[in-house]
Order: sequence, then structure tokens, then C-alpha cells
Amino acid sequence: ILDVSAGMGQRGAGGAFSITATSRALPCGDANGAQRWLPALQICGRRSSCPFPSRRKTMLNDLLRFDVKDCSWCRAFTTGTPPAPRYHHSAVVYGSSMFVFGGYTGDIYSNSNLKNKNDLFEYKFATGQWTEWKTEGRLPVARSAHGATVYSEKLWIFAGYDGNARLNDMWTIGLQDRELTCWEEIEQSGEIPPSCCNFPVAVCKDKMFVFSGQSGAKITNNLFQFEFKEKIWTRIPTEHLLRADNTLPNELHCYDVDSQTWEVIQPSPDSEVKPSAFLSAFYSPSFLTHLLLPLPSGRLFHAAAVISDAMYIFGGTVDNNIRSGEMYRFQFSCYPKCTLHEDYGRLWENRQFSDLEFVLGEVSGFREHWIGFDGKRGSQQGCDCLYSTCKKQAAPRECSLRSSITAAGALPLLEVPIREAEAQPFEVLMQFLYTDKIKYPRKGHVQDVLLIMDVYKLALNFKLSRLEQLCLQYIEASVDLQNVLIVCENANKLQLDQLKEHCLNFVVKESHFNQVIMMKEFEHLSSSLIVEIVRRKQQPPVRMHSDQPLDIGTSLIQDMKAYLEGAGIEFCDIILLLDGHPRPAHKAILAARSSYFEAMFRSFMPEDGQVNISIGEMVPSKQAFESMLRYIYYGEVNMPPEDSLYLFAAPYYYGFSNNRLQAYCKQNLEMNVTVENVLQILEAADKTQALDMKRHCLHIIVHQFTKVSKLPNLRSLSQPLLLDIIESLANHISDKQCAELGSDI
Repeated sequence: ILDVSAGMGQRGAGGAFSITATSRALPCGDANGAQRWLPALQICGRRSSCPFPSRRKTMLNDLLRFDVKDCSWCRAFTTGTPPAPRYHHSAVVYGSSMFVFGGYTGDIYSNSNLKNKNDLFEYKFATGQWTEWKTEGRLPVARSAHGATVYSEKLWIFAGYDGNARLNDMWTIGLQDRELTCWEEIEQSGEIPPSCCNFPVAVCKDKMFVFSGQSGAKITNNLFQFEFKEKIWTRIPTEHLLRADNTLPNELHCYDVDSQTWEVIQPSPDSEVKPSAFLSAFYSPSFLTHLLLPLPSGRLFHAAAVISDAMYIFGGTVDNNIRSGEMYRFQFSCYPKCTLHEDYGRLWENRQFSDLEFVLGEVSGFREHWIGFDGKRGSQQGCDCLYSTCKKQAAPRECSLRSSITAAGALPLLEVPIREAEAQPFEVLMQFLYTDKIKYPRKGHVQDVLLIMDVYKLALNFKLSRLEQLCLQYIEASVDLQNVLIVCENANKLQLDQLKEHCLNFVVKESHFNQVIMMKEFEHLSSSLIVEIVRRKQQPPVRMHSDQPLDIGTSLIQDMKAYLEGAGIEFCDIILLLDGHPRPAHKAILAARSSYFEAMFRSFMPEDGQVNISIGEMVPSKQAFESMLRYIYYGEVNMPPEDSLYLFAAPYYYGFSNNRLQAYCKQNLEMNVTVENVLQILEAADKTQALDMKRHCLHIIVHQFTKVSKLPNLRSLSQPLLLDIIESLANHISDKQCAELGSDI
């Protein structure tokens, strides 16, 4: 499906999307290109840790990253020479790199050196390295507001504006080896789109789609299809549905590539539209959850991209030429949100089923779950110190674990000394282990920055790479003239070399140095640090660029996946029996995700530590059982339709936080119901009172009754279901058909 929501957007290969933004004359948010990629969004060309409007007219070339899971902005790590500040450029993703082409650059404020570009830059996500591609031979005409996409390992550029006229030429360049590639102009045929600019591009099934765009002073609503193999353009009619006038619509139109039909998508009446993600830094999730806003207003020049089962809209120009920095999310499916992080967060907050007590310095009182320090977030991220400490303390009791379980499932708490940690930073670390997040304190406040520095030190000690990066991002963004010396001195004391390097570079900047050395705090620095600052100012070190990928650590989902697959086997403390076959598991995880298991482990614990698994009166297949465990441990919902058949009623029985699993099973079944399995799914829908699913099955049975009637399972259906099928057949057969049947009799 291709979305054409009144502005710039394109679907591609990847797992999230990028937005390339314009100058700050368009607020920290207006955007001109989008592409799916990794699990976060990045913005190139507009500076904004807060996507709010700005009146400045300075073009930018910084790179920002938006995490779609955490709804948080941060500056992306970069090295090398980035593209010159610009807007109306394109950005696409191929493999593990982003490619930026063309755009309009210069000094808007002074109206000097304004020109279009035809340069090509590559940004490597793994290393943060910017590199300009230099190629031999002919180059495309310098342009902006063009379309770009990736197909068959090549970058394709179409149309745009060269400063004097709009274009409709097409160029391509291979992206595999920059030393052996060059630009090639494509000879197009068929109904070629007229010269245009400011249009979205999408690729689907060996075809490129170009929608609408600006041609002269007219905004059109044409859809063109380009077949890559034959190099032929075809125009697809749109006048019967889409309008093109001077208003800014906020409708969402959908073109089905298979059926070649258009549809206006009607959002749910209770759509919950959140404002700019920047608000999440100031308001609690519970507040934002209940904050209802109107649907996105009509706009143009915004970016739209599909990530997983949702479309994200960012920025754009709204009524009265106002630039917007808003972020909207449109959920395609009816899945409720995944509550994995919230469920584990409650486990940490409530301290349920704790079996460890950390002794921090001379103060005890941190009770923790054994699962927290191996597969969950320990060994997977190299947390060797914490892991080995816990394992050494636990060794005497492992052999008698199951025999010593009490009726409530409780054991004496195991004390584990962590002498190098203080309570407050250790609590932040623990919060991260359970939720993948940390609650950032006030930005720039000295005491809060020092707190996160202590957390950073713990992250280094325990080799928690992901936490290291979160702390670094916060600290580096918080360093300013008022606190840089304190942060630098503390970094020197804690031997945080990377952070100390950042502070030293900040101090010796031309615009900072004179102010810093005049501060009273400078006089109280250690003599060795003063010497370092003076030497750094006189002779800055040569920066060495490493091609080694940045270690960003593993996520909670990745760790829990590894934990289920065997990394946490030695810490299992419960046995799940599926039709008599044992499967070791972890009480705390089961209790965190299922109210059924939580109630069981609170009030009753089988003496042998074994629990029989069923879903009501039905025992799931082994494959379906493993699918359910994947959902419990790390929120996985992808599964074959036969597993969905077994697990459709699991949310009711096990009391998950919401019906996300059931919603997926329902959709999975609806999309994969066949003549061969329709009767089994009908029975499951009838047992669980899923009336809409039951109607869907009856609809298929009626329309495919000639084939269904030959299935052996039809004779084993219950009498009420057979009557339902007969009634549906009767309702489907017209009076004329009934008369014809009567005449045959």
C-alpha cells in the first residue's frame, strides 16, 4: 500500500525512517524526504532537540535521531566532513548507510552563495562517518526538491528544480562500490510525468510510484508508475477521487497496488493524536496518554514514512505558511501497544519475588530478582562483574533450589555486596536494566549531571554499552559554560576519558576559552588539569577516525530473547509442563507479564515447582506454546496462523496486560484463513465468543461451500455450529436461487 498524505513520503527497505529537514526558517521540523531504515528516525539538515517553530533563517547540517520507541530526540554521532548546510535535498538508505544527494545551499540570511548542488554523501550508521563520493564522468544537473529512492542496489534520482526550471530527467548510480561506479542517465519512455518538484516517491514490486507534485504554478494530483525493468512510465487515473485545489487537505488516501484502487482511510473515532514528541521530556506518559488533540491539520512539505505497523508524519507547512514541528503517528493495525517495558518496570517498582539483596557500601536494602543479572541484562551485555559476583554467592544454594521452595515460593534473600556503588546511581542503573530507559533529571543542573556521571561510571564497570551511550548523550548535551569545569574535573577524578575529552574540547573552543579561564572555578582546578587545558589550547590533538563500529549494546528485547533461548537456563526456578513435557522458566518473568502466574505464585506454589500449561480446556501445540513464551518473555507476536488458532484465547486465560496478543491472532487468522483450516478456526472463534471472527469464517464457508462440504472435519462439528452454517447458507441464497432449487427437486 502506498500512502499519499499530501506531502513528502516514501516507503523503502529497513526498519524505521529518516527525515531530511530544511533550514531553520522552517521550524525545527519541516522536512523534505523520508526513508524507512533502522529502529529510529534521523533528521539531517535541521537542528532540533525540540521540534518547535523558530524564526531564524540559518541553514543547518546537523544530524538528529528520534527513537520511535522511547519518543526521544538526541544528536546522532558523526565524524568526518558532513554535507554543507542545505534543504530540499534527498536522503535514502542502502544497507547500513544513508545517502544524501543535492539540495539547495548557501546563506539565506545574507542572500549570498545560493545555489543547487549535485554532490553525493554517505553516512555510515555503524561508525557515524560522513564521506563524499567523488565519481568520474557526467553528473546529474544540480538540483533540489527532487525525488530519490533505492532499487536493485542503485540510487535513483528523478526530476526536481535546477534553479531556473523544473526537470523530469532520471539518473542512477550503483551503491555497492564507490570506486567502480558512475552516474548514468536513464532513457525513459511511455507517459513520462511533466517536469515537477516537491513530490513523494515510493517503490513497490519492481515499480516506482510518483504522486502529485508541483508543475509550474499548479499543484497536480497525478499518480505515475515507472517500471524499472522496461523503463516505461504509465499514468494512473486519480481524478475520480482526489482533489487538487488551493486548500491543504488532511485526508489520508491509500492506493492498493494489487487491485489498483484508491480508498480514503477513515481513522478511528477515538484516535489519540499526541503532539510533538518533545513534550514527552516534560510530561509523564500517563498525562500524554490522556491528552487528546484534533487530527493533524492539512499541510505540505512534511515527511511521511512507514515503520512496522504505523505511519509517522513529521513537520510540514500548515495554514498561513506556518512551519510545524509536530510528530504524529498513524496506527495501521488495531494492535494495542506492547507493555513489555511497563510490565518489567512494575516488577522493579514492586520488588515482587525478589531473591537478591544488594549491599551498597555499608547500606543494604536493594532487593532484586535473580533474573536481572545474567540473560536479562547481564551476560548479554558483558556485565561480567555483576554476573560473577551473583553466581559466586548463589552457588551453595543452587543444588537445593526446588526442594527448599516454600508454599509461597519464597527463599531467604541472598546478599550480594556491591561496594563501589552508591544508592542513587545504582537505582538508576537498576531502572535501566528493567525498562531499557533512565529518567533523565533536569538538563544542565550540576548535581544531576554529576549523578548521571556516577551512573556512567557504573555502566563502564559493568560493561553496559547501551547505558553508557544514554548517559553520554545526556551529559554531553548538558555541558555548558556554567558547569563544564566541574564536569571536567569530576570526569578526570572518575577516569572517564571520553567525557573528559569532550569537556576539554568544549573549553578550548575559540568562543569559550576566554570566558572559562576567567571563572573562579578555573583557579581551583588541579594543576595537572590546568596544564592539560593550556596544552590543548596551544596544540590540539589530531583527531583519529576509527572505522570500528560503535558498540551500542543490546536492548531489553534482545536480552530477553537470548534469555529464553538458553542464556538464563541455570537460573530457572519453575517448570512448565506441556502435556507432561517439562520446560524450565522463571517465576519473576511469568509473574511480571501474567496476572494468572502472579496470583499463583503469591498464594499457591506447587510443592514440586511444576505447573501444567493449558488454555482453558485446550492444551496448545508445542510450537504454539513456544510462541506464547516468546510473547511473554520479549513481546514477540509474529507466528504462523496455526499458532494463532491455539493462542487466540490465551490473553483471557493468562491475564496479560492487554489484548495485544489476541488482536494479532485475530488479524493473523483473518488474513490467513483458508478452505483447509476455516472449520478449525470457526470452532475456536465459537468457543471464545469472537463473534466477528466467527462471521468471517461463516462468510468464507458460504462462498466456498462446494469445497468446504468435502472436508472431513465438517461432519465432526457440533450441532449448533452446523445450524449456524445452514442459516448462513440460507441467508446467502437469493429467492431466485431457492426457486431454482425447488424446481430441481
